[in-house]
Amino acid sequence: MKTKIAFLATTLFLVGVISTSCQSKENKTKAAENKVQNAENKLGEAQMDLNQANQEEYAEYLKFKKESDEKIAANEKSIADFKTRIEMKKMLNKAEYDLKIAELDQKNNDLKRRIDQFKAEGKDKWELFKTEFNRDMENLSDAVRNFTTKND
Repeated sequence: MKTKIAFLATTLFLVGVISTSCQSKENKTKAAENKVQNAENKLGEAQMDLNQANQEEYAEYLKFKKESDEKIAANEKSIADFKTRIEMKKMLNKAEYDLKIAELDQKNNDLKRRIDQFKAEGKDKWELFKTEFNRDMENLSDAVRNFTTKND
């Protein structure tokens, strides 16, 4: 984006220089100054647009992270509740359940780590990350729900 802005400013400047080559020196100077000023104004506007876009993307990320953290916390609560029920009932398959719970807990922690370590690298990567993360989150939530419901 910054390269495009710099390219636009440079192009506008060069067009101004070339188009003023047939005029008097005074007119050429004024025309060039005007074109440079216009290019600087456009560059400033483009920079403001870029800053606003970055702020909007960051706000979207924060909203997504908050929602994801809430889902992760809900999964943690379900897993903890099920661990408590297993301890209270002294189930026969406790070792098997403990193994499955550890697996679900690890997947939940992996999702937490992924959302915490995500670095914005552009709109396309953000959209791809969001899609994959939502799919994995939904799969984990279903697995937790099915496991805790099936084994009550």
